[in-house]
Amino acid sequence: MSASKMKLLLLLVLSVSAVRGASDYDEDEEIIVALKPHVDARGHRPLVQGSERVMVSQPAPPPISGSVYRARPTIPPARSALRKEPEVQPDEGGCTHPSEELGALCPNGCELKSALLKQERNVRPTVAQLKNDILGLSQSSSIIYKYVEGLSNELRERQRQTQDNGNLVNEYTSDLEQHHIYIKQSIDTTFPSSIRHLRGVLDNLRSKIQKLETAITSQNEKCKKPCTVSCSIPVVSGKECEDIFRKGGVRSEMYLVQPSDSFFRPFKVYCDMTTQQGGWTLIQKRQDGSVDFGRRWDDYKTGFGNIAFDVGKGFCETPGEYWLGNDQISQLTKMGPTELLVEMTDWDGNKVLAQYQQFTVQNEASNYMLAVARYQGTAGNSLMEGAPQLFGDNRTMTIHNGMMFSTYDRDNDRWSPGDPVKQCSKEDGGGWWYNRCHSSNPNGRYYWGGQYSRDMTKHGTDDGIVWMNWKGSWYSLKEISMKIRPYFASKR
Repeated sequence: MSASKMKLLLLLVLSVSAVRGASDYDEDEEIIVALKPHVDARGHRPLVQGSERVMVSQPAPPPISGSVYRARPTIPPARSALRKEPEVQPDEGGCTHPSEELGALCPNGCELKSALLKQERNVRPTVAQLKNDILGLSQSSSIIYKYVEGLSNELRERQRQTQDNGNLVNEYTSDLEQHHIYIKQSIDTTFPSSIRHLRGVLDNLRSKIQKLETAITSQNEKCKKPCTVSCSIPVVSGKECEDIFRKGGVRSEMYLVQPSDSFFRPFKVYCDMTTQQGGWTLIQKRQDGSVDFGRRWDDYKTGFGNIAFDVGKGFCETPGEYWLGNDQISQLTKMGPTELLVEMTDWDGNKVLAQYQQFTVQNEASNYMLAVARYQGTAGNSLMEGAPQLFGDNRTMTIHNGMMFSTYDRDNDRWSPGDPVKQCSKEDGGGWWYNRCHSSNPNGRYYWGGQYSRDMTKHGTDDGIVWMNWKGSWYSLKEISMKIRPYFASKR
C-alpha cells in the first residue's frame, strides 16, 4: 500500500466522523425549538403600537476566564518530496513497517535469541581469553604486591638498622669524646702529679735503702763475733713475770722463769712491769724487721730472735724482735687462766690494743691449737670475728680462734689441707694460727712505710704485718707485741 493511498483513506475516515458529529448536534437543537412558541424573526414588532410591554434586560454574568486546552501544536512542514533511502541495520531481523520511512520493526523473541546466541558464540572465546588475562593479571598483581610488601618491610628494617647504627655511632662517639677528655686530662694533670709522687716515693725508698744498708753493715759488724748476752740477769726469778713482780722485780727487763712443771728447764723472757700495772710476759715482738719470721716448725716450737739487749745502762732493758716459742707459751697458759694483750703502732704513731681475758695454747700433740674469749679494746676483734670487710663464709674463713698453728713446712690450715701449693704460711710469710687464711698476721713480712702493693710481695698476697680490723689489707704495721699474764677477776 502506497503512502498516498494511506493519506486518502485517513481523510475519508475523518470526513465521515465530522458529518456524523454535526448530525447529532442538529437533532438536539430541533427538539429544543419544538418545545418553544414560534416567533417570526422579522415580524417581532406588535401590530398595535403602544400595546407592547417594554422588557428590562438583566446584566450578563462575567465570562469564564482561563483556558481548558493547551496551545495547539505547530503543524510540521510538509515533507520533502525527495525519498529517503532506508538504512539497513546489520542483523536487524523482524518485519518491515508498511511505511518504508519508518524502517524495520523490533525483532521477535526467537530472532532475538538467535542473534544473541550468534553473538555469544563470537564473544565467548574473547570473554574466556579476558578471564584468563584477568586471572593472570590478578596473580601477577598478587606477586607484585607481595614483592612490594617485602621491599617495604626490608626498607623499614634497613631504616631501623640505620637508625640503630646511627644511635650506636653517636654513643661510641660520645664515649670516645669522654675518653679523649679523660686521657687529655690525665696527660695534662694526672700523669705529672703521679710522676711527682713516684719521685717522692723513689726518694723515700732510696733513703730507706740507705738506712737498711747502714743497719746491715752494723749487724754484720756485730755478728762477726758469736752473739753473747753482755748484760746480767737479775737474781730474782719466778714461774712467770707476775710471780716475779710479786717477789719485788719491778723493773722491765730480761728475767729467767721456770713454770711449775719441773720437766722444762728455765728459759729467758722479757717482763713488762709498767703496762697496766705490770706482770706481763712478752711472747712476741716486731719493731724493725731485724729478724726473719719466715721460719720452720721447730724454730717456732723452741723460739728464736733477740729477747733483749743493753743500750748502755748495764742491763737488758730493751726488748728485741723475737718469738718466745710455742712450747713455752703453751706451758705458761696451761698453769691457769691467762689473758692476752696485743699492742699495735702504725707509721704515724697511732696506737691501739686488743685484749682477751681468756687465752690458751694447747701442746704440740694438738698442733698448739688456739683458744681466746672475752675481747675488749680499740683494734678490733680480729681473732674471734674475722675481717670486717668480708661477709658470710668469706669472713668466717678469716677467724683465728680454734685454729692450729701452721708453718710453711707444717701445713695445718683449712685451705685445701694436704695441698703443698695452697698453704697460708707459705704465702703469708710466717707462722700463725691460719684459717683460710687470715684477718691478722703479726708474724708476716716487715714492710717499711706501712702501705705496700701486690707487686712488692713474694706471692701476690697481703703478707705484711696486718691487722685488718684496724688498718685493713695492704698496710704493714710499724710495731706489734703480744704479752700474757695470769688473769685476775679484780684489781690487785
